[in-house]
Amino acid sequence: MTFRTPGRRAVTKGALAGAAALLLGSAAGTASARPAGPALRLPAPTGPYAVGAVVRHLVDPTRTDPWVPAIGVREVMVTVLTPAAPARGFPRMPQLTPDAAGLFAFLGPLIRPHLPREGVDWAATLTHARLGAPPLPGRRPVLLYSPGGGDSRAMGSSLAIDLASYGWTVVTVDHPGDASEVEFPDARPGRDRVRETALRPDNDAATFSTMVDTRVADLRFVLDALGLERVGLYGHSAGGTAVAQALHEDRRIAAAAVLEGYLDGMDGALLPVARDGVDRPVLLAGTDGFRDDRIDRSWSALLAHGGPVVRRQLDDSDHWVFTDYAALVPQLHEAGLMTAEGRADMVGTIAPGASVPAVRRLLRSFFGRHLPVRGTVPPGRRPLVSQ
Repeated sequence: MTFRTPGRRAVTKGALAGAAALLLGSAAGTASARPAGPALRLPAPTGPYAVGAVVRHLVDPTRTDPWVPAIGVREVMVTVLTPAAPARGFPRMPQLTPDAAGLFAFLGPLIRPHLPREGVDWAATLTHARLGAPPLPGRRPVLLYSPGGGDSRAMGSSLAIDLASYGWTVVTVDHPGDASEVEFPDARPGRDRVRETALRPDNDAATFSTMVDTRVADLRFVLDALGLERVGLYGHSAGGTAVAQALHEDRRIAAAAVLEGYLDGMDGALLPVARDGVDRPVLLAGTDGFRDDRIDRSWSALLAHGGPVVRRQLDDSDHWVFTDYAALVPQLHEAGLMTAEGRADMVGTIAPGASVPAVRRLLRSFFGRHLPVRGTVPPGRRPLVSQ
């Protein structure tokens, strides 16, 4: 989900995740469906380390869930990705479990209208992380990832695993209620085991503000729960908005990469991070396909303060090129399950063989300068991006 002022392709790109929520009564039983379809593949990591994965359920008893108050607490699900010894004896982590994939098969085309309504077995895609593989010993810098609105953390798997393969510990964070679906270990009063989005098509500026505020609080809670200090954050779209504002509010955050997130509200008011400026490194990474007046205005406001803020742009690309869709959408197009127009509208015309390495190098270069892995040389100092 993206939040964009009305204009070019706004209906397609600004489709709210809540459009799906109106039809959730028809979603019963979708989790058991396993349609035949192409085997979608995620690109392998390029670093020297294997990657282990652990999924954790974190509960904040001091907050009530803003979307479903009946739950009584605020819960988040995270995946902790760590460099590991060669781990072929451990199973590869699926991008989506069968139950989550069943709900996504229904919700995905409503949230992202170019996705096919049938013909894809979303549970068949495996990541390159190994569940339960023990981490290598030693302390490593930690990065947290916040996905875009309407996306679960699963759609940022490839980039997170690549970063972990170079030595960072990466924690991908779900934000239940605005993510399309989040799977928990079990059900509890107020929610099912697989929780769907709570957003609606008539979301307004107040809803967007609640979403960003909740995400910032979620990220800060994860830092508390995991006992983390001096971390890096990166986030896509609404996640990019949240990581920038979290850096503004929390001194434990040493650097943040904003992957095409607005730095204002839907009402046009600048967020405090853009209004006040920052004293720690921020990367503003965008695409030529999604660039608009709102991006330029809010990013320029932050850049005008000076300080350690840089802006980069990936050309021939569009908004979801920063996610796993960069690799998955071209495969759907090649299989005849998505139009060329749909592909261009989601990830641009750039080939995944160029976009995936470019985004990975950009993030490794940024965090390699500001949160380096000890004993390694920051890779990727030659970005394929323009100013």
